[in-house]
Amino acid sequence: MPSRLVIPKLSFFSPLLRRSDPFFSSPSSSSSSSSMAPPPILALALPSETGRVLSIQSHTVQGYVGNKSAVFPLQLLGYDVDPINSVQFSNHTGYPSFKGQVLDGKQLWDLIEGLAGNDLLYYTHLLTGYIGSVSFLNTVLQVVERLRSINPGLIYVCDPVMGDEGKLYVPPELVSVYREKVVPVASMLTPNQFEAEQLTGLKITSERDGLEACNILHAAGPKKVVITSLHLNGTLLLIGSHQKEKDHPPEQFKIAIPKIPTYFTGTGDLTTALLLGWSNKYPDNLEIASELAVSSLQALLQRTVSDYLKAGFDPQTSSLEIRLIQSQDDIKNPQIKYKAEKFL
Repeated sequence: MPSRLVIPKLSFFSPLLRRSDPFFSSPSSSSSSSSMAPPPILALALPSETGRVLSIQSHTVQGYVGNKSAVFPLQLLGYDVDPINSVQFSNHTGYPSFKGQVLDGKQLWDLIEGLAGNDLLYYTHLLTGYIGSVSFLNTVLQVVERLRSINPGLIYVCDPVMGDEGKLYVPPELVSVYREKVVPVASMLTPNQFEAEQLTGLKITSERDGLEACNILHAAGPKKVVITSLHLNGTLLLIGSHQKEKDHPPEQFKIAIPKIPTYFTGTGDLTTALLLGWSNKYPDNLEIASELAVSSLQALLQRTVSDYLKAGFDPQTSSLEIRLIQSQDDIKNPQIKYKAEKFL
């Protein structure tokens, strides 16, 4: 019979752990080690060329929504990303059941204080997605203020997740907090059509309405606005608007997006992450950033549908979990297939 592999059990004083090993410690060494300078945080000492992102979103153990949908793509695009999970659920809420925990505002602030206590609060970007309560959203506003006190150039990318297709799925009182407090401090805003209507009070029934909604939002604060999905007369559009200088008209464009007759989870979170990633690489060209984001997303969705069909499942009968890991090449090096058309 082949001999079994025997792994020795390591006690605290195992001879396999020598005092020269970096993880060796003993009670007697604690006093002397306390006087040693801690090693530098390499994400801060040697930051990536792209940036360091704090992402506050939901999290699921299985599947790709919220942070699970946003963190990996941003890392592929070269960002250091620190996620804070506003909720931690077993799976997204579209399943018959789910279990998990919800972070409250005090717990969020405790995490921020923990980072601050170790000088870890320097971020180039803040990204926020689904937030389920007014108290938590108010704490996020405190986080924005705290981060900007450390880095005044912080870019805050806000996906104001409130609802879709005419329905709110957050408490109604969140709408006024977003409109009155969050929009004015955001650098980039990525609402869908319904959310843009909620934030502006404008019913969007045409492309011109979409552009006017962007103008209203610019006047409130953010320089970049992307309405990520606009359904008009059977067509699906993305409308982007970049106001480069205050009191100057913004540069505005649209991208026609092919409709895929099924429902996916996590696509809004992924879209906003891709827009953050590419718009920071192309800070003065929101058009190219949006072309890259849309082309990447569409390649991923087409792969998702194809894989469900290969598995013998009808994609039109249920919501689909996106094939994020399998699409990493399309995230890192997307082929631009969907072009922006400027509004004149």
